Amino acid sequence: MAFEDVADPPLDSGEVRIAVAACAVNFPDAMLVAGTFQITPALPFTPGFVVAGVVAESRDPAVPVGTRVASTLNGYSGGYSTHSVTAGSRCATLSDHTPATDAAALGLTYQTCWIGLHRRARLQPGEWLLVHAGAGGIGSAAIQLGAAAGARVIATAGGRDKVELCRTLGAEVAIDYTTADFAGQVNEITAGHGADVILDSVGGDVLHRSTKCVAFEGRILVVGFSSGQPFPLRANHMLVKNYTVAGLYWGTYISARPDALVSAQQEIDSLYQDKRIAPVVSDCRPLTDAPAAMKSVSSRATVGRVLLIP
Repeated sequence: MAFEDVADPPLDSGEVRIAVAACAVNFPDAMLVAGTFQITPALPFTPGFVVAGVVAESRDPAVPVGTRVASTLNGYSGGYSTHSVTAGSRCATLSDHTPATDAAALGLTYQTCWIGLHRRARLQPGEWLLVHAGAGGIGSAAIQLGAAAGARVIATAGGRDKVELCRTLGAEVAIDYTTADFAGQVNEITAGHGADVILDSVGGDVLHRSTKCVAFEGRILVVGFSSGQPFPLRANHMLVKNYTVAGLYWGTYISARPDALVSAQQEIDSLYQDKRIAPVVSDCRPLTDAPAAMKSVSSRATVGRVLLIP
């Protein structure tokens, strides 16, 4: 990766140019750069899925110059930059009370978890929700959204500090997966019922062991494979235990159901304004530190969200 000046691309009708105040670093950013993501953009490209800032130029009358906004991008058209171009329809207006850093941190991860928990898994109040990698970006969002929905949240994380963070975020129980078998503990905690909904962004053996503690008619959400190892699921096991496995890829919603993302963001903003959720921002780095920031996120060495500040 190289940090350099490039010409501003012209705006098409309906587009806006955002002076970026904060950009979120997401695990898919590193996958995109490494060439291991679901899409492979042509080189060169500028990564970054979520930005927040001020509209500096507009060809969308509904989003005039000077509007504070947060926006989701396609991931390869300019998030890690001083200015980003996107469709005005993909911009959410920010209140004066929402810092750009929080707005950037709420994008993608919270949308993913909201869609997963409420649209795909139909999470109900009182159900047991198991969240893996609870101290990470996806995990910390899922814990808060699950608790806000009235679920009983169990989280897994690696190490004492991360386990304590999960409890602070709203997990009823937090398990250190480096020292304990989470599947056995989940079954014990739930008195043999198991987890009604499991949100897994790790994959590999974690997904395999999750099938040992999923409840009857439970739902497992496969969000990603930060372990680098997808696990081949057994259809016969799913049949006998009567559970569902659902894939959850935020990027498809951009083209297939953008209205679902808009609706999710409205719900997320409402919870944020009511102080029922708050993003965990662990690090803000200058834009020139993008390679190091991506490395720290992809190695799972961080907690919460990492942001880039132009």
